[in-house]
Amino acid sequence: MKKNLKIAAQGGFTLIELIVVIVILGILAATALPKFADLGADARTASLRAAKGSLSSAAAITHGQALVNSTAGNATGPITLEGVPVAMAYGYPTAASITTAAGITADDYTIDSSVANKVTISPKGVATVGNCSVVYTAATSLTAPATIVLQTGTTGTGTSATVNANPDCK
Repeated sequence: MKKNLKIAAQGGFTLIELIVVIVILGILAATALPKFADLGADARTASLRAAKGSLSSAAAITHGQALVNSTAGNATGPITLEGVPVAMAYGYPTAASITTAAGITADDYTIDSSVANKVTISPKGVATVGNCSVVYTAATSLTAPATIVLQTGTTGTGTSATVNANPDCK
């Protein structure tokens, strides 16, 4: 019952087979890498959606606080959120104070408030700001509440579903 151990121990891959596998893995990696290399556009899109969510939350919280304080019709009454005064217009934050209420700073976003009653927020590094931005329009009366629109520059402007199709967010 003597077994030949040399024959049983000889099982494995040859050097040629290992090199072929490494070459095939290299080719697969080279074709898959470009798909994952430019994640900047996805990051800017996610940042833009986060800014929209932050603006929506801040507007809803301050509007709710204004209703509780019975100052919804007061065009100038400030609301204090976590010790920070937020100027209000018709129960919603003004364009000048919404970024403070939402916690959006110029460190992360480009903030343009050159148009009256509007503030445009876009991720840093976007070439065409108007086509890759969030626009907050302050309330102009008790019957015209504040609006928040996601500008994408593609068909279906204003919908968050088309942000990924926007070449300007790249």
